[in-house]
Amino acid sequence: MVRRTAIVVSLLVALVVPLAASSRSEARAQVSFGIEMAQQGLWREAIYRWERAAKLDPTYAAVFNDLAVAYEQEGQFDKAKEAYETALKLDPKNTFIKQNFEFFKEINDRRASQTPR
Repeated sequence: MVRRTAIVVSLLVALVVPLAASSRSEARAQVSFGIEMAQQGLWREAIYRWERAAKLDPTYAAVFNDLAVAYEQEGQFDKAKEAYETALKLDPKNTFIKQNFEFFKEINDRRASQTPR
């Protein structure tokens, strides 16, 4: 019985690892296409691609950073903040994400203080 369980677990691991690699690969393809769209100023399409990538691989910190930048461009500041926070939770030592988030907070705080209430 123990041997059968070990075989089943081994088979499951053998199936899951390629699926995870495939998901990351597909997520990277979506990120690349999203970057192309962003470079053309097509932010909504970039957001669509990056949201797909995030669903394919919810551990991919860079995609949440990209989403945050795109949300900023579209004026979706609450979503941008949430995406930055997710990116930092996934990769807390990433200085690029930290810098982007700090810059976002600085600009967002200025914007919020200038908005009439």
